[in-house]
Amino acid sequence: MSKLKIKKGDNVVVLSGSSKGMKGSVLKVYPEKGKAIVEGVNKIKKHTKPNAENPQGGIVETEAPIYVSKLALVDSNGNPTRVGYEIKGDKKVRIAKKTGKEI
Repeated sequence: MSKLKIKKGDNVVVLSGSSKGMKGSVLKVYPEKGKAIVEGVNKIKKHTKPNAENPQGGIVETEAPIYVSKLALVDSNGNPTRVGYEIKGDKKVRIAKKTGKEI
């Protein structure tokens, strides 16, 4: 898998699937799988055994990983945008393709 342009803490919007149009912040990224976990998006119900954290056990609702290709970064105006790179001085910075602003 190539290097991902979405990082932990980015605000993203879902482009397709059952969670289409939902916005959230990236909690964790799995570059080897090409997936990310987004807060409040792609919720699943998971059955859990009783443990120290949850002595009752039962059904827990949690976020599942979603493919990065289904996500777009949200720019400063609140619109979805693609991500590009520019070299500024001796640093490589991410830029929003729509506005050209640094992320």
